[in-house]
Amino acid sequence: LIRWNDVRFIPRKNTMSQKPAIPKGTRDFLPNDVLKRNLIFSTIASAFQRFGFQPIETPSFELSSTLMGKYGDEGDRLIFRILNSGEKVRKADLEALAADNLPRFANSLSEKALRYDLTVPFARFVVQHQNELSFPFKRYQIQPVWRADRPQHGRYQEFYQCDGDVVGSDSLRNEVELIQVIDQVLSALNLPGFTIKLNNRKVLSGIAEVCNASDQLIHLTVALDKLDKIGEDGVIKELMDKGFDSSLVDSIKPLFQLSGSFEERISFLSTFLSKSEIGMKGLEELSYIHSKFQDNPLLNGQLELDVTLARGLNYYTGAIIEVKAHDVVMGSICGGGRYDDLTGLFGVKGLSGVGISFGADRIYDIMETLDLFPADLSSGPDVLFLNFSELEADQCAIWANSVRDLGKVAEVYPSQAKLQKQLKYANDKGAKWVLFYGEEERQKGIVILKHMESGEQFAYSAVAWLSSWEG
Repeated sequence: LIRWNDVRFIPRKNTMSQKPAIPKGTRDFLPNDVLKRNLIFSTIASAFQRFGFQPIETPSFELSSTLMGKYGDEGDRLIFRILNSGEKVRKADLEALAADNLPRFANSLSEKALRYDLTVPFARFVVQHQNELSFPFKRYQIQPVWRADRPQHGRYQEFYQCDGDVVGSDSLRNEVELIQVIDQVLSALNLPGFTIKLNNRKVLSGIAEVCNASDQLIHLTVALDKLDKIGEDGVIKELMDKGFDSSLVDSIKPLFQLSGSFEERISFLSTFLSKSEIGMKGLEELSYIHSKFQDNPLLNGQLELDVTLARGLNYYTGAIIEVKAHDVVMGSICGGGRYDDLTGLFGVKGLSGVGISFGADRIYDIMETLDLFPADLSSGPDVLFLNFSELEADQCAIWANSVRDLGKVAEVYPSQAKLQKQLKYANDKGAKWVLFYGEEERQKGIVILKHMESGEQFAYSAVAWLSSWEG
């Protein structure tokens, strides 16, 4: 027996569960969303395959030493670090913390990081597997990446990249092919208009050279790359804040207003960079790429020389590519360039590379905004068999397998339920047809097929309905 005085009353905790949520900058995808995304992924993969690219995959996280220092200061700040676990936590460098050396302290706490992009891991992959690959090696890769960026429209902390790269060849024909891939993918997805912007890191180096600012190339290119975001005044202010004198700023102002055709811009820059050998080399490469589309024009893309395009990454050494969609407010949906020195970071010299990366999530958002996905894109079954009893459901299960053997999607409602509930389920799933086979139909030796969109119903022989039904 339990005496009343022995009972202790404990205040009840709040048993109401916390409302479920996901981290900012991430998204859930419902079945129809996944089908739309898969359409984008398959379109990209098919285009790469047509040009001879092969698929690879790399781990979702890499050693921090593989990633850090490859993206510039801005990129390094956006890398998600993975905290060491278990006994490794004891190895934290407390002396570095006491000395306020936060980067060294952070490195001692984290030996791994989520990949920031697919390009640096690919360079590591090439170096690690160089004896197993045939060069030039053409790869494509479709996997998620993570960036600790501030979430906003079109910018996520977890998103997919769809990359294609050629490594082991310095031929500019690779740049031409990658531009063709971009054009074919975006045209196949029915984007109404898009601009493929081109620049060259050598041109940017030439600009810095003629302005006597070669030692400040990175600051110059990072500022120029922000022209479309902060405007001319914003770029000038940033340059002045970085210590550029007014005479240097005045010398590059004509570049802010550069306009005209591709050839006209090349002509202007040829004069502007006439005293820079590296700058003229960059213009030569741009002219070569552009010339290959004179007799073999793009399907829908517009090719444009954008001298302010820098993309702010440290590893581009030649062509720089960025794609913007028309008729929608969105950042770049594809970008890339040549990165001759990247594999050198991992001890292998002389492997020239060039690649592009599609921003699949941004492409998805644009297609949603412009209503570009096919109307008939659905995961619904071709036929849903209604369940009236265990006996009839067993027969429907046999028929469902025959339907699947024809390459169609079939589903049997799992339990006997009210007809209204089953029809609502069929409608929610987007079923094209529902099949009635209850006791009455069994006794008559027939089945009833109802087309869900039109509401029409058709009676067939239960023995031969599958050969008569056209689906």
